[in-house]
Amino acid sequence: MTLATRAFDRTDDYVQRTVVGSLATFGRAVQLAVAATVLGLTDVIRGRFPWRDFISQTWFIITVTATPTVLVSIPFGVIVSVQVGSLTQQVGATSVSGAAGGLGVIQQGAPMVVALLLGGAAGAAVASDLGARVMREEIDALRAMGIDPVRRLVAPRVGAMLVVAPLICFLTIVMGLLAGYLVAVTMQGVAPGSFLSSFASFASFTDLAIAVGKSLVFAFVVAIVACQRGMETKHGAKAVADSVNAGVVIGVVAAFALNLAITQVTTMFFPPRVL
Repeated sequence: MTLATRAFDRTDDYVQRTVVGSLATFGRAVQLAVAATVLGLTDVIRGRFPWRDFISQTWFIITVTATPTVLVSIPFGVIVSVQVGSLTQQVGATSVSGAAGGLGVIQQGAPMVVALLLGGAAGAAVASDLGARVMREEIDALRAMGIDPVRRLVAPRVGAMLVVAPLICFLTIVMGLLAGYLVAVTMQGVAPGSFLSSFASFASFTDLAIAVGKSLVFAFVVAIVACQRGMETKHGAKAVADSVNAGVVIGVVAAFALNLAITQVTTMFFPPRVL
């Protein structure tokens, strides 16, 4: 066998294992997303939605993300306020520090905090829970009893993340803006009225709506990735850990990529306000 033949075989094997495998995984994720959406909405209309599981999952996600949200949003608001305040002081435009810092928290900070916390805390818990159920053969038992695991397990978890995402977004915005306001007023000498007036002049309801929309998209993607990784867990203790790691990494990276695309689109159709 020549060197060129071996190189070709290795390349072909890499393409088969990586590229084709990734496309197949993406296709299964799309199928899971469609099935969870259709089955969830159908069950809600017919009154068959598993509300008990949905409520328990919603409360669990709130308990594991509330405190980290506060602990992340406060430093984020402080960092944005310090950086923006330093720049505005250098150019003599401290009157717009409230608008610059506030829009940064609303447009970018809050949605990304949602993606990070749902992916790192809630997504990891969902993937490990479903992976453990696969290990205990509960998923196979549900199928044997004629119960669709997507309808019984995936749909309520996706719905729970969609409900919690706007709450995390609003909490991040409130805590981030409050922290930035306190830093700007107490440490950088910005007048309270100037901070609030500049923020009110440039911020709009559209910015808040875009932030909430981003949060919902990120929550849906993170939930689908976590559920797929958990449902496709192979047998073995290490397989559950691999599913959790893959779910967290893929979900967060996908959210960052979507944030870039959504930001470009929203900037085109909803340009910044000019006074």
